[in-house]
Amino acid sequence: MNECVAVIDYGSGNLRSVQKALERAAAEAGLSAEIVVTDKPEVVAEADRIVLPGVGAFGACMAGLEAVDGMVAALEHAVLVRKQPFLGVCVGMQLLAERGLEFGETKGLDWIPGEVRLIEPSDPSLRVPHTGWNTVRIRAPHKALVSFDHHPADFYFVHSYHFVAENDAHVLGVTDYGGRIAAIIGRDNILAVQFHPEKSQRAGLALLGDFLNWRP
Repeated sequence: MNECVAVIDYGSGNLRSVQKALERAAAEAGLSAEIVVTDKPEVVAEADRIVLPGVGAFGACMAGLEAVDGMVAALEHAVLVRKQPFLGVCVGMQLLAERGLEFGETKGLDWIPGEVRLIEPSDPSLRVPHTGWNTVRIRAPHKALVSFDHHPADFYFVHSYHFVAENDAHVLGVTDYGGRIAAIIGRDNILAVQFHPEKSQRAGLALLGDFLNWRP
């Protein structure tokens, strides 16, 4: 039986790129999965896996998500009640925070304690936004990151704000950009990445394959 992987369409994110990358990762891993881009809460509520992409400002993305009638409730049902595997990407990761501080303060989903702040590199030569390839180091073995337990990998980033977690145990992977930046966060059945796996070539496909195989 095919698993249904719901990629949430709320007007933000490289949806087709994410869909194609997930389809390729599933095929390379020999998995039967139907990758569905959807703005229908009823599909999300019953999906086997959920992917929340995001591109743009925190407040605009949160407003877009809340504007889809019933979507936040469907997400909470699928992820927090049914405990289905969840992957947030870029701003889709940031929205898991209690609040974002981009263009004022905006309340997030509040699934992982912390806030989203402007990147302030210690090296003044480093520009913001942080754009390009950076090395990510996994802090400890994790069942959703089995391809990266023993070596760092390079992923593609585009962001000006970063997730500052209240509990350091929720920071699963880190990168350096004039200081430590949380590149991967998670708890329980929730995984989220600041970088773009759909733009990260072989490493990105490996990460998506790990997510599709993950049984929290």
